[in-house]
This record gives sequence, structure tokens and C-alpha cells, in this order.
Amino acid sequence: MKTKVSIWDGNFIYVILSIIVGFLVGAILLVSAGIDPGLTYSTLFQGIFSRPKYIVYAFVYAAPYIMTGLSVAFSFKTGVFNIGAEGQFVVGSLAAVLVGIFGNFPPVIHPLICFVAAAAAGAAWGAVVGLMKIKRGINEVLSYIMFNWIAYYLSNYVVMHKGVKAQSIETTKNVKDSARTIIKGLIPVTGCTEVNAGFFIATICAILLWFVIKKTTFGYQLRAVGLSKTASEYGGISSSRIFMTSMAISGMLAGIGGAIQTLGMSGRIPQFSGQESFGFDGITVALIGGTDPIGCIFAGLFYGAMKYGGNKLTLVNAPKEIVNIIMGTIIFFIAISLLFKRIIKGVQQKKLDKAKELAEAKEA
Repeated sequence: MKTKVSIWDGNFIYVILSIIVGFLVGAILLVSAGIDPGLTYSTLFQGIFSRPKYIVYAFVYAAPYIMTGLSVAFSFKTGVFNIGAEGQFVVGSLAAVLVGIFGNFPPVIHPLICFVAAAAAGAAWGAVVGLMKIKRGINEVLSYIMFNWIAYYLSNYVVMHKGVKAQSIETTKNVKDSARTIIKGLIPVTGCTEVNAGFFIATICAILLWFVIKKTTFGYQLRAVGLSKTASEYGGISSSRIFMTSMAISGMLAGIGGAIQTLGMSGRIPQFSGQESFGFDGITVALIGGTDPIGCIFAGLFYGAMKYGGNKLTLVNAPKEIVNIIMGTIIFFIAISLLFKRIIKGVQQKKLDKAKELAEAKEA
């Protein structure tokens, strides 16, 4: 017997409704501030879709967010809340920029080595926290938060180190041209001077991650540990090994995101005055994407486009922070979507029960 699947049983409808509510809340706040929401949103969307150049920039902006979203989403599969993607992103950026500055390799090979270094740095940053959890029982959330700050100050220390720091400005030297991932042939076509391979790399990572999670024995073990550590161990799965591996892979993904940002856009690392929040924004992307790797591609595109378009809001004297308010509202409603599901399913069940009672009454 086939069970009828309702649109309300999935997550997609709740994400769409949350996005709509987010924009409505943003509009209400804009009106209360004396700002025309129609003009603000028109400027926002024109800043994304009115020119091919803007659309390409949205893809460029999306790439690092997709990677940090994948990092957080992957860790969720084993029941780990990776709030440390920010630190993993930073050490990945740092490793990539150091190899990009001091490495002497031919084009194509040079960025590949930078990515390997970034992936290794991010993986190590995540694995250390996993080791502390397994060996000493130290709460991984607290460790991740502390490691974010260690990465932050480590980056600032290295950036200002003699031989790494650029002259006259508080940044590292630029990475060599051979290490950049800019696709020069697309610049005249798109008009985007920062068009790079980041989005393609992020998409490939998302597809590979989806395959691993859905189609491999390792992916099954990841999901089993995430659902129940006790049951998975009873079934012969080493939860400690899976936990450690998951945290390392999660860190690796965030580290690659840092390399994408550094090699594709900035080309250097500045001395931070505060957290850049790529890792924290990855939590938003993961939740909007339903913690699904493919979903993270579209969620990252949405987030990247909103961030890029939000930069144009100053043209109409609207605060670009309204984008953060919209995204925060979306996440709030996605977080409570489970409550909506229960309410809707309860109403549907009552209707079914009532219909069943009426059918039984007619038969009697």
C-alpha cells in the first residue's frame, strides 16, 4: 500500500516559507526606520540580477559559503555541531597563502598544492578537537570556540611576521600569480575581474560528499553514529573512529573554503580586527540547505547573492545589515519548522480520524 506524501512532510516548503517570512520581517523593520522596502528590495535584486557581471559575482561570493556550509552539514551527520568552521577556515586560508607566497611551482600545480596545504591544516585543526573529545572527554563545542580564537590570533601573528607582511600595509604579501585560481579567459566575457574556479571546486566537493554520505558504507556508518552512538557501537561500528574522521573531514572542507577565498578573491590575508564569520555563516548555509550537500550549493548561492547584493543598499541609504536580519529571521523559522510540522501533521491526522469515523458510521 502506497502512502500519500504531502508537500508538508518535506523540508523544502518550510525553507521557502521561512525565506518569505524573513523578507516580510525585513520589510517591517525598514518601514519602521522610515525606509521604503520596495526600493530597498528592488535595489538588492537589481544588484544581483540586472547585469551578467553581478550574477557571476554572486557565484564567486557563494563558493566559500558553500564550503563552510558543507563543513557544518557534514559534521551534523555524526551528531557534531561544528561551530569551529571559522577557525578551520582561517588556518586553511593561512596555509594556502603561505604556500602561495613562498612556493615555487608552475601554474595549475601551485594552486593544487595550496589547496592540499589548506585541506591538511583544516583537517588537523578539526582532528585535534576530536582527539581531545575522545581521549579526555572535553566538550567539542567549547574546544571549537577556543580554537576559533587561537586561529584568529595565530593568523594575525603570522600576518605581521617579518618576511610575510607586505610593506606599508597590515596584510601579507600577495600570493604569486601562479597560485591564483582566477580564470582570466572569462574576465572579458563576464566583466568580473575575480571570476575563479572556486564555485566549480565547491560544487565538485558537494557532489562527492553527497555520494560518500548516501552511497558508501562509510556514509552509512556516519549516519548511524549520528542517529545513535550506542546502537551503532552495538552493531560493530567504532563511534570514536567515525567521530574523529568526521571532525577531520569537516575541518578539511572549511580549510578548502579558506583557500578558495584567498586564492580566488583577496590574494592575501589582512590583519583581522574581528572574526570574518565565514565559518559562522556556514551554519546558516547548512541549515537553509537542510544539512544536505546538494542543498548547500543552492543555499550558498542564495547567501552569497544576498551578501553581494547587500553591498549595493548604501545607494538608497538602506543599511546593508538588513541582509543579516533577513538571514537571521530565516534561520529562526527554519529552526522551529519542526514545531510547524507537528502542528500540521496533527491537524491532518485529526481530519483523517474524522473521515474514518464518518466512513465507519455510514457502514454501520
